[in-house]
Amino acid sequence: MKFLITAGPTREPLDPARYLTNRSSGRMGYALAGAARHDGHDVVLISGPTALDVPPGVDFIHVETAQEMYDAVRDMLPGVDVAIMAAAVADYRPVAYSERKIKKDGDRMVLELERTPDILGSMRSVFGFTGTLIGFAAETNDVEDYARGKLERKQCNMVVANDVSRSDIGFDSRENEVALVFPDRVEYLEKDTKEHIAMHIIEHATIIRPQ
Repeated sequence: MKFLITAGPTREPLDPARYLTNRSSGRMGYALAGAARHDGHDVVLISGPTALDVPPGVDFIHVETAQEMYDAVRDMLPGVDVAIMAAAVADYRPVAYSERKIKKDGDRMVLELERTPDILGSMRSVFGFTGTLIGFAAETNDVEDYARGKLERKQCNMVVANDVSRSDIGFDSRENEVALVFPDRVEYLEKDTKEHIAMHIIEHATIIRPQ
């Protein structure tokens, strides 16, 4: 099977010295890419900036912004059987980019932001993807409810949900604890390394049949 996996954060530039981003390390997405390749699948990993090594045998595309990731996913999607959207894509970007470093001027600065392209939400309706689609929901409250809403709105076959308010899992951690939300059920994976969690997710991804 051919997998397309996104990972890491995006960076939305404000000026030559600053950008908006988030705390994603990319470790979960890289673990997924490594697990899929270990099982013999062809893997394309599209990643924002991280400090991680690319798993051996994985085709790698580096991006910075949400728009660049959107374009790369669209271009690489033909022929893909399973798409796993594990990247923590910025929801907003600055409306204006300053070619020069913005200097301090007063006690406050107001930034105007605009929505970035919705990659997961475009998979079915814009890109016409008909394969197995897996999304991620990193939430701080009502985790399963938000994950199920994402599953339905974005026509996923599965959403991997985790609580990023906890300091022992998720962002900046080598471990995770997740709920796998399907249309008809929820399965729980106990706290474990992201590599072991990734193996379970890839196993599910290979047996899910798209609707």
